[in-house]
Amino acid sequence: MSDQVVFNPYHPQTYPLLIVISGPSGVGKDSLVDRMKIRGARFHFVVTATSRPPRLGEIHGVDYFFVSQEQFEAMIEADELLEYAVVYGQYKGIPKQQVREALESGHDVIMRLDVQGAATIRELVPQAILIFLSAASEEELIGRLKERRTETAAQLQHRIETARLEMKRLEEFDYVVINAQSRLDEAVDRVLSIIEAEHHRTRPRRVTLS
Repeated sequence: MSDQVVFNPYHPQTYPLLIVISGPSGVGKDSLVDRMKIRGARFHFVVTATSRPPRLGEIHGVDYFFVSQEQFEAMIEADELLEYAVVYGQYKGIPKQQVREALESGHDVIMRLDVQGAATIRELVPQAILIFLSAASEEELIGRLKERRTETAAQLQHRIETARLEMKRLEEFDYVVINAQSRLDEAVDRVLSIIEAEHHRTRPRRVTLS
């Protein structure tokens, strides 16, 4: 018997969604999620754990959970992470318990991940919604990476090459949203529209975590 949930037009049932916001470095994933929060979007925004040091203005427990490499490896050993990866030589991962608790409480869950992490979530949670965030052009994306001025020339070149490879994985995602320069609210509107449409599917997604 199929596990597919069937929509009842007289008594529609909605289930909490797991939404992944992904895309190459510099495309504006953090900015988009931050703007969704400012606009009062009622989602559970997952806080990612990372072993990298905080950047200027970043707050522990709000932007990321900043932990040491030893602490992160202890989390891996204890199976406390839904997914994790080494990104530019540093760990990043999603604490499992916060996602499970949010879904059980009925809240849609938003997580921001790199392309590699999004692929892992698709394998673990096939009913997750994967949204690929893109710049308006490669030139714009490279310009944003250069403007950050947080890496050496070699590190910047590595990020650019990685971004080009990640753009080729677009077809692995359910949706693509263009986050054009100075038009962030338009990108947020499109993401919110996607989530709203997903809640009106005749065959609703039902997310389960092992």
